[in-house]
Amino acid sequence: MTCQASVVAQTTHREAVPIATVLSPDERIRIDAAGIGLYHSCHRESIEQITKDLRTNRIHAVLLSVNVCAHENPNRIARIVREYPRIPTVAVVSQYLPQTAQAVLLLGRCGVRTLVDVRDPRGWQELRRLLIRDHATNLQRLGVALLDSEVPDARGGLRQFFQAVFELAPRVSTVRGLSERLSVVPSTLMSRFFRNNLPAPKQYLTLARLACAAQLLENPGLSLATAANQMDYSSPQSFSRHVLMLMRMTPTVFRENYDGEGMLDHFRRELIAPYVDTLRHFDPLIP
Repeated sequence: MTCQASVVAQTTHREAVPIATVLSPDERIRIDAAGIGLYHSCHRESIEQITKDLRTNRIHAVLLSVNVCAHENPNRIARIVREYPRIPTVAVVSQYLPQTAQAVLLLGRCGVRTLVDVRDPRGWQELRRLLIRDHATNLQRLGVALLDSEVPDARGGLRQFFQAVFELAPRVSTVRGLSERLSVVPSTLMSRFFRNNLPAPKQYLTLARLACAAQLLENPGLSLATAANQMDYSSPQSFSRHVLMLMRMTPTVFRENYDGEGMLDHFRRELIAPYVDTLRHFDPLIP
């Protein structure tokens, strides 16, 4: 079954995130309605199909109906929780049935630690918060926080540049794509960095992309090839060459030595800390 997208009423530059679900038909309708503009649901029939999604698609969360999953193989549920720790797995209760209490205990034994009761309207608010939390905060928030910690008086245009770099990093690899987001001609953007003796914009984007890749690789169930595909590298070999050129190590060693936050610290040491004095007065959006 293909992903059934909700109607999207997006805010500026924000995309609805994909979540994978195993839900009852009624729950699917309600989940889609609650997620308009925030997420779109890839509704599946089984945990086995969810596992395939996690391996091939950039899923941001997994949503499991307590009552539907009462009949699933607990080993498969435990496996997705264990092998994809960076992807939140959330259990939802929409009605209380005779098997509900036992099913909740089963999911708990499988490692599912988040349960939301949507029989109460407040439960829907909590569910929306949980499902979009990682997308809205994680590397993007931490990436901009790097600038704020090192250059607390950074100008508005520089903050916009950092926000765009970390927002686009998972799927954009070119200065042209970055420049389009910032409404600046690519050659003009590169010239402004060059004239101020700063690293090229492409370097900021490239290391931000590696931070995203490192975060993906925190999930043991995700192969290097899948991570390369999700980051839109042309091939796993291209990703390997990229890591070798920039980090002087193979992707396997890279995975062993860097997680997402570790790469963010590398980004800070390479591209922010040595240039604090210049960055304090620099605005790439002003001629």
